[in-house]
Amino acid sequence: MQLVGKIDRDIYSCITEDIVTEDVIITEERIEHIKERHPNDYERFYCYLPEIISSPDYIVEANKPNTAVILKEVGEQGERFKLVLRIKVQGDPQEYKNSIMTFWYIGDATWRKILKNKTILYKKE
Repeated sequence: MQLVGKIDRDIYSCITEDIVTEDVIITEERIEHIKERHPNDYERFYCYLPEIISSPDYIVEANKPNTAVILKEVGEQGERFKLVLRIKVQGDPQEYKNSIMTFWYIGDATWRKILKNKTILYKKE
């Protein structure tokens, strides 16, 4: 388990007001999942995780409770990412943390499709 960064409760309150902690982790199991499903994305883009989490461009509605789908454009090339973050809330098992479930690089068409078809819960000003 690695501490990756922190969330801003004000931003993520669009998901739930019941946020237990600001700390965000990623487990070894999730790292392996990302490496298998999205080859080279973890190795190339891991350094962006703290920025994606702390300063999302968009948070869109997820299909699971207490879960944020984060969209972020970073870097000089304007690379775009989608990250799924599970928020720890009251009533979750003690060992739960705010956890990155997955993330990957997305292209312009996917970015536009998500923003067109999903409910936007938060947009960076």
